[in-house]
Amino acid sequence: MRKKLAIILLLSLWMSTSQATDWGRLLQGALKAGAAATVTDKDLADAVRDEVRQMDAKNTVCGASSPYTKRLKRLTRGMTSAGGIKLNFKVYKTSDINAFACPDGSVRVFSALMDILNDNELLGVIGHEIGHVALKHSKKAWRSAMLRSAASDVIGSRSETWAALSDSYIGALSSVALSAKHSRTHETEADDYGYDFLKKNGRNPWAMGLAFIKMKQLSEGKNKSRYDKWLQAFSSHPDFDKRIERMRQRAKKDGYGVK
Repeated sequence: MRKKLAIILLLSLWMSTSQATDWGRLLQGALKAGAAATVTDKDLADAVRDEVRQMDAKNTVCGASSPYTKRLKRLTRGMTSAGGIKLNFKVYKTSDINAFACPDGSVRVFSALMDILNDNELLGVIGHEIGHVALKHSKKAWRSAMLRSAASDVIGSRSETWAALSDSYIGALSSVALSAKHSRTHETEADDYGYDFLKKNGRNPWAMGLAFIKMKQLSEGKNKSRYDKWLQAFSSHPDFDKRIERMRQRAKKDGYGVK
């Protein structure tokens, strides 16, 4: 029903346009709008999996003998799945600072990030990113991107300039799931999931709080510009003090001896 309504809506929009309409682009927009309403977890995982393969090919992936790989393997031993999604971990050897987890279960950690975080801090970051995946937060961003692309196709059916912009959306759909901007509610949910995930896997869940403490320190330090790109992803998140206190209270309640 939602798919039919989306198509009807787009066709209604066309009725108000000029007669110089690109029917192919208009139909493409309608189909995308319909797909946005019916996209499944598998659709999202399949699309992102292809994107991850390309990123793995473009970046230098640390081999099995690398100290970075050995460290990550040690830290994540036994963490095989989250929310029914099978996890796989790799390290990119790069001076960039970042880490991300994808809807297909791919978790990628940058070596430069590993250089500045201790084991607990790194586990906290990983737990949070896995929380977004397990809770399927990327699906909403994916749908929004498809609807934006569909709307651009409708406009592009009568404008070459908008058509070019619309084409750029098509190639960006899968990458949206890799760089999704999450709501404050989603961030809090991911924090809580990360806490529970670490606890369930026999790690100290206070690692979540330690990660936020380190992020706060980096954001206030003399060399903060080096970390801006990574920390910018947290700019719309609940502030660090509130997140730290939330994790502290949970850890205290669970008897982890946090001060």
